[in-house]
Amino acid sequence: MSAREETDVLVVGAGPAGSATAAWLARLGVDVLLTDAAVFPRDKTCGDGLTPRAIGELERLGLGDWLRAHTVNQGLRAHGFGQTLLLPWPGGTLPDWGSAVPRTELDDHLRTTATKAGARAIDGVRAVDVRRAGDRVDTVVFNGADEILEIGCRRLIVADGVRSPLGKLLGREWHRDTVYGVAGRSYVTSTTADDPWISSHLELRGERHEVLSGYGWIFPLGSSSGTAEVNLGVGTLATLKRPADLQVRRLMSSYADSVRADFGLGAELRAPTSALLPMGGAVSGVAGPNWALVGDAAACVNPLNGEGIDYGLEGGRLAAELIADGADLATAWPATLTEHYGEAFSIARRLAALVTVPRVLAALGPAGMRSDWLMTLALRWMGNLVTDDDRDRAARVWRWAGRHSHTRDTRPPFA
Repeated sequence: MSAREETDVLVVGAGPAGSATAAWLARLGVDVLLTDAAVFPRDKTCGDGLTPRAIGELERLGLGDWLRAHTVNQGLRAHGFGQTLLLPWPGGTLPDWGSAVPRTELDDHLRTTATKAGARAIDGVRAVDVRRAGDRVDTVVFNGADEILEIGCRRLIVADGVRSPLGKLLGREWHRDTVYGVAGRSYVTSTTADDPWISSHLELRGERHEVLSGYGWIFPLGSSSGTAEVNLGVGTLATLKRPADLQVRRLMSSYADSVRADFGLGAELRAPTSALLPMGGAVSGVAGPNWALVGDAAACVNPLNGEGIDYGLEGGRLAAELIADGADLATAWPATLTEHYGEAFSIARRLAALVTVPRVLAALGPAGMRSDWLMTLALRWMGNLVTDDDRDRAARVWRWAGRHSHTRDTRPPFA
């Protein structure tokens, strides 16, 4: 059986990027249809952390009070090399607080926000093909549970995640010569589920007790729902020349064992999952005349910490604005991505790739952890907490480094 729908804008993928795009478009009066391959609520491999930049975007969507009903954190507790530092969120032009919400709940609530704004939504349908009229996408074909669904559209937003199967059909290519991430996540009961600090262990050790190019995290999720849990995970960096040679779930279990007593962790790691993360705009083919890749699909993931929710939310808003203005996405969307993220992704990729060199982190880590000032600066730079409105010295240095790095890239972000 087959069916057909029509819409002005079709959004494929109802994670933060897709739902934010749909919500903003609906608020602008655009006819938008939001689809997803899964049936909501659904899980997503993620640390669940919401940085101040993500908080700012969620507040723009009117979700500030909803977030404050969840856990609120003050900043980062950094552990490693014999030191523990408390690093408050810097604030400035961004909120001075963070949060953590399981993706089963966050993504479902964002999707509901989009539908309340006027977007239509269909879940449980997987995009399997596209039909074109010249160089423009005319129709996307979906497999549903009982039928083939064809959706005709004038504009298409692809927000189907790190693997982006629809993006591949449109010509998206992931270039692994720059740094990428390998991450695992689980949930575990904890006596510190209401801790007002998120924790990162920067001295992550492998099976041979070597320092790995990554970190372990514990993000408190609160106990208001009756279950006192934290999100526990590990992430490491790799490149084509230096691939990650490890078993993610085994590493996650070893990390949990090493911090179990300090955080009052339970014995069982629930719902462990893992994923590969293209980072720093390491993809080409991000747009055509009437379509664009947003969020993880466009590799808008921070190369220094693996965070992508803030880029997805922010990118969704920017894409909606371009569509509402009637822009040619083939040129406008790559230019927008480069303007907002190109320089920062460029320098972040270089720094992250440096960390993959054996023994570099082991040599530099102890010196960095001895300085609150250096680590506060690192938190701001690594956490995507420099905005275009910031005019202080740290922001100017970061932008200067990004400009010089970008001019030296053999393959710039999104190229």
